Amino acid sequence: MASGASVEKPVDMLCDELARKCAPFALSKENPTIIPQLTLYRHTAATQPLPITYTPSIALVVQGSKHVHLGTHTFIYDRSRFLLTSIELPVTSQVMEASEALPYMCLRLGLDMRLVAEVIAGAEPAAGAGGDSFGMETGAATADIIGAFGRLVDALHTPGDARFLGDLLQREIIYRVLQSEAGSRLRAIATNGDHSHRTAKAVAWVRANFTKALRVENLAAVAGMGVSTLHHHFRRLTSMSPLQYQKQLRLQEARRRMLTDGLDAASAAFEVGYESASQFNREYSRVFGLSPMRDVRALRDQGGAL
Repeated sequence: MASGASVEKPVDMLCDELARKCAPFALSKENPTIIPQLTLYRHTAATQPLPITYTPSIALVVQGSKHVHLGTHTFIYDRSRFLLTSIELPVTSQVMEASEALPYMCLRLGLDMRLVAEVIAGAEPAAGAGGDSFGMETGAATADIIGAFGRLVDALHTPGDARFLGDLLQREIIYRVLQSEAGSRLRAIATNGDHSHRTAKAVAWVRANFTKALRVENLAAVAGMGVSTLHHHFRRLTSMSPLQYQKQLRLQEARRRMLTDGLDAASAAFEVGYESASQFNREYSRVFGLSPMRDVRALRDQGGAL
């Protein structure tokens, strides 16, 4: 439980303190730490929209703000609201507020769903838990959540503390998030037998097999659902149909391979499962706004990376 002194401080003051704590560890855009699940992000200017796949995580912004677009839905998070991602989701993200004087600063804690399940098993259900939401949600950044993240950053100064306290503090952060208004979907996804849990199994199967032909009947069998039931819950969780979800994964992976591995468009298309290079080019241009080669050249000219 957070100390009385922490609870009395306004959220803005707690975020200012946490930003100062993060500064020595956040010297570039993406900064892994000695706690494997914790990554710090820093941007000194707003960014262009970037298609990317978000993995299960809790993201806490302590300076600046960011927009994430999932299908037709937009999630805005800043120092007042954290972002919870409960399953892998292809999204478009954009840093909106950042400058040299006040860089965008974000802490991202990757979620191990086995650890989430352990915390759920040992905690009382949150009052009013339930409801229906996407696999992504925002929640109020409370003093308790910010304080737990602050202690996690404090542990980075001492490897022994990081090893011993890292797991305990991650459990506390997960517990606090589960108790928030954003926690019900995470609880459902981590709970055996729930529709969200079974749908998440289907999402994970598509993620692991996105280069293969997708038969929705087979996917429904993976989830233990009827086809229409799966379609309903899959779209409710991801804002996409299974085929749309697969297409987003394929296009993002093809983009990554062209940028980092130097593949041409046709090779990248076939490697991610497309049978038609012309179809790949059409769908790629529709999603990214440029043809594959022009898009990759633009990214390289900008010095950008995925």
